[in-house]
Amino acid sequence: MNRTFWNLLLVSPTILGLSSVVSATAIAAEAPATAEANQLATAQSSESKIAEIVTEIVAEPVAAAPAAPEKVALNSSAEAAQTPVANSADAEKLAKIEPDTSAAALQTTDSDIESAAPIAPASTAAATEPLVAADTAAPSPQASDLAVPSSQTEVAGKIEVPAASTPATKVEIAQTVTGGMGGPIVPVAPQALPAQQSGTMSQVTSVSQLSDVRPTDWAFQALQSLVERYSCIVGYPDGTYRGNRALTRYEFAAGVNACLDNITKLIGSTGNLVTKDDLAIVQRLQEEFAAELATLRGRVDGLEARTAELEANQFSTTTKLAGEAVFAVSDTFSGDGIRLHDDNTVTNFGYRVRLNLLTSFTGRDLLRTRLQANNVANYSAATATGTNMARLAFDGGENSNFSLDEVYYRFPVGAATVFVGPKGLDLDEIADTVTPFNSTGTGAISRFGVRNPAVFRGPQGAGASLTFNLGPLRATGGYLASDGDAPNPANGRGVADGSFSALGQIGFFSKPFDLAFTYTHKYNRAGDVGIMGGTGSSLANRPFGQATTQADNYGVQVNFKPSSHFQLGGWYGYTKAEQLRGGGNDATIQNGAITLALADFGRQGNLLGFVFGVPPKVTESDVKRDRNTSYHLEGFYRFQVNDFISVTPGVYVILHPEQNNRNDDIWVGLLRTTFSF
Repeated sequence: MNRTFWNLLLVSPTILGLSSVVSATAIAAEAPATAEANQLATAQSSESKIAEIVTEIVAEPVAAAPAAPEKVALNSSAEAAQTPVANSADAEKLAKIEPDTSAAALQTTDSDIESAAPIAPASTAAATEPLVAADTAAPSPQASDLAVPSSQTEVAGKIEVPAASTPATKVEIAQTVTGGMGGPIVPVAPQALPAQQSGTMSQVTSVSQLSDVRPTDWAFQALQSLVERYSCIVGYPDGTYRGNRALTRYEFAAGVNACLDNITKLIGSTGNLVTKDDLAIVQRLQEEFAAELATLRGRVDGLEARTAELEANQFSTTTKLAGEAVFAVSDTFSGDGIRLHDDNTVTNFGYRVRLNLLTSFTGRDLLRTRLQANNVANYSAATATGTNMARLAFDGGENSNFSLDEVYYRFPVGAATVFVGPKGLDLDEIADTVTPFNSTGTGAISRFGVRNPAVFRGPQGAGASLTFNLGPLRATGGYLASDGDAPNPANGRGVADGSFSALGQIGFFSKPFDLAFTYTHKYNRAGDVGIMGGTGSSLANRPFGQATTQADNYGVQVNFKPSSHFQLGGWYGYTKAEQLRGGGNDATIQNGAITLALADFGRQGNLLGFVFGVPPKVTESDVKRDRNTSYHLEGFYRFQVNDFISVTPGVYVILHPEQNNRNDDIWVGLLRTTFSF
């Protein structure tokens, strides 16, 4: 529904209310009835049923609502059918009676009309003409533009009808909350219909409550009459009226429908009278907007049915399910390989499935619970390539069994964000990796190409972190113990005595440029050593074998973003490792990479990525260092089929695997399909 439609609905009650006031004023000021009113009063033989209602009402006060024509739909109560009405003879007599122009009659009418605030100049003829629709080609409104009255208000107004040869009778109209389509216009999208009863919400009862309407405005008096006398226009929940907005036919139809319900109540009240002009206007408006009213009723019925179905079948009011399934077809190609006589790998088909339960209790916090089943080839095995450098980003084997892979809780504390979790909390989750490829399902296809292994891989899983957001600056500190050691109470295990990582980071993040300096202290107990988290050479992961090792790791990450389609970045990692038991040996390990990301390449959502780098290498050591240098060259293209499916073909090559130029190069090919839901 476009903006013009919504605007028409908001102004429509104003037009209807103005026409009613103008009609009453015109009748009191001029003795003869208008041509249209006389026609309605005298046309007894006409097929229009609305004329009969007018004649009956003017002939005598109504004790209860008369039977109304189905076309006008003014009243359908059973009690109304029992109300005595004037016959056709009375109508003929009424038509021949001259209006009373005596001073007493006019004085009574004038005094009552003056009790309503004067309105902007308008003519009765113009008010009764079919209304022209506003431009329906306007663009659809945003949710913020669709705010409307938050509740219906009770109406207390007066409509005066000069009776023939008798003093004018003043009609008191008591209007309560209307039913049917007379409720408040939907404030935002149709799905956002308020669940509570409109009568329980706050009401605008005075024009002075509208902050953007001033007594000097030309329409102030008209609005005062509509708000305080008729309660036909009540403004927005924020106390504004927004009188300069356009109006759509749908908005006007909803307003007309609300006023139709008001008139139904009015006619059904004991002793109340309505002018023939009012009824004629209502009939013409109802005929003019019959299609729009029917459309709105159908939409509301459909939304109510959908809402009821969603409420009945919702999983939880606080938890959402987000899932990911990855299908992977891969193979490696090499000569003799690492300590192998030939290439022993064959094409294989693996998968990884993750189910994330995302729970929020306040709207700003997050409890994340992830179940995972994984069965993807690990090419570091001795029966495959024999080196960590060939590993895929998402490899692993869990025998097709689902297990609890991650659970943590994130919540804000002022300008800071806190992470705490007993399982699966990783270093790259508590700190920003400053790379567009940090996703194993949609980012880089190799384990090394995902992020800087020196500072974002190591013992992790259980612990806590605190991040301070200082505008473009961000400071993070965290402590994570190994998943295997944290819940173990044995001596040398647990949160403090087992393997752990302590991270600190200061980053500067802006639109064109991201930069972060990261420090991670790692402690690996004996038998659980893997400084580089399964990347780089075997010596870089265990420079002193399985002896207890600690390492100070420094990393700098940068990403230059001159446009949303081009990102050039990279990282450098420096590690100083020390053997704690069995000798005081030291080792220096370095790694680095350059990344290039071309977003929306070919079509929106696609990603063309390249990674060139040097996997972790022992450059200095008291024990042993890597002889040569390996190079990692990777390219992939993620094709976004739709919002939920992406297909990524990619390949990477390891030149001089295991930092040894006597080893044949290893090529890894992958076709990854990712389903997100």
